[in-house]
Amino acid sequence: MNPIDRLRELERRAEEGGGAERLKKQHEAGKLTARERMELLFDSGSFEEVDKLVTHRCRDFGMDAQVIPGDGVVTGHGRVNGRVAYAFAQDFTVFGGSLSETNAAKICKIMDMAVRNGCPVVGLNDSGGARIQEGVVSLGGYADIFLRNTLASGVVPQISAIMGPCAGGAVYSPAITDFTIMVKESSYMFVTGPEVIKTVTHEDVTKEALGGAMTHNEKSGVAHFAVENDQECLALIRELLSFMPGNNLDDAPRKVTDDAPDREDEALDQLVPSSPNQPYDMLDLIHTIADEGYFLEVHQHYARNIVVGFARLGGRPVGIVANQPAHLAGTLDIDASVKGARFVRFCDAFNIPLVTFEDVPGFLPGTVQEYGGIIRHGAKLLYAFAEATVPKVTVITRKAYGGAYCVMASKHIRTDFNYAWPTAEIAVMGAEGAVNILYKREIEKAADPAAVRAQKVAEFREKFANPYVAAEKGFVDEVILPRTTRRRLIQALATLEGKRDRNPPKKHGNIPL
Repeated sequence: MNPIDRLRELERRAEEGGGAERLKKQHEAGKLTARERMELLFDSGSFEEVDKLVTHRCRDFGMDAQVIPGDGVVTGHGRVNGRVAYAFAQDFTVFGGSLSETNAAKICKIMDMAVRNGCPVVGLNDSGGARIQEGVVSLGGYADIFLRNTLASGVVPQISAIMGPCAGGAVYSPAITDFTIMVKESSYMFVTGPEVIKTVTHEDVTKEALGGAMTHNEKSGVAHFAVENDQECLALIRELLSFMPGNNLDDAPRKVTDDAPDREDEALDQLVPSSPNQPYDMLDLIHTIADEGYFLEVHQHYARNIVVGFARLGGRPVGIVANQPAHLAGTLDIDASVKGARFVRFCDAFNIPLVTFEDVPGFLPGTVQEYGGIIRHGAKLLYAFAEATVPKVTVITRKAYGGAYCVMASKHIRTDFNYAWPTAEIAVMGAEGAVNILYKREIEKAADPAAVRAQKVAEFREKFANPYVAAEKGFVDEVILPRTTRRRLIQALATLEGKRDRNPPKKHGNIPL
């Protein structure tokens, strides 16, 4: 065989993966092949494969007779929306996508290239786990990957897609990355499977219930997105990357928009109900002020009392954090605090300005929260906002009570612009609770306690439950008309474009984990 024919034969063997029969089974399972996934992830014709001819080195258990070029993972680089990115895609048709020594080395090489060249890295996971035939060297391969995930964290964006099985030690690589996407009904993640759980704890649980897409989107919070199929998953990765810079030294890419920066919406003036206990949907505000009304929500199904995600204002990507009065009255609990903190830290790491919409009556009370460590977990959100040096703008729409007022990007923790709507109520606590404490004895002694109490509540609300005391102190920079919110935010961000702020020199802080 001449050299050219030999190369073509090796490439053909690499491209057919585990063979026609296994490729067919992959499609029958509703999954694309590794190479089909790469083609959809990258701009058409831009994908360049790396290490296409690498093979494993195992000679035990008959493995010397099962050598397939590529060894179960496709790695390479290309362009996503015109910008360079790196990726690896595990090939389930080759040894179940299991991780071998050389397989891991391919992944590590592509991650090293991504960091060295300042580009995002995407992992498409579809693997049965460590290759048992190789023993400890396959386990060592996982550790090599985990180290690179950790060192790359905050340097280049890392996105993980779970597009099949991901179990045991394999789950810790996606857990370290910035965003995890799971495909419904064809993907799952868990440290120990249903069989082990049944043996150890006698619990009966299916793979889907234990580690399916919605389990990790709704209950554990391990995953940030749940999608219907592989195609939707890869389109979402492309969309996510459009909001991010290539690395921590770059700015996120701007997008040309025809949406007028001074656009106003009178409906915002009526968004907040007259009753302080009546809910409204904070997403209505977010969609109204965002360019073209578009908001890419992150962690949509988890801790729904806080909303996080990406939007653009005047073409510039921003990270949005907002209390959600329509769920648990917008209180901060353990899950919401952790969800918000992780998102804030991502935005700060990658120079994405933060816009906060605040309507928070406080932290969720109860023994479950206290025993679960709401103090420690709530401090994570406080720490994240205080630590962040990117441009930060806060708008208080209604309630800003107690410690939660401080935590939600208040002026006191280095937020650049703090605005309030006329409907804002900034106080230690709500009028009802304050009156119960301040006038307890007076109310008890009154001939008509209910009337006295109502009078005191009205007086307190008039005097303190408004934005003007805070404005007098300079804790709120300006009280603004709700309809002008979009214009104010765009102007503020333009003013902050040259912001330079830094934290004291240190190896790293000790966030309350």
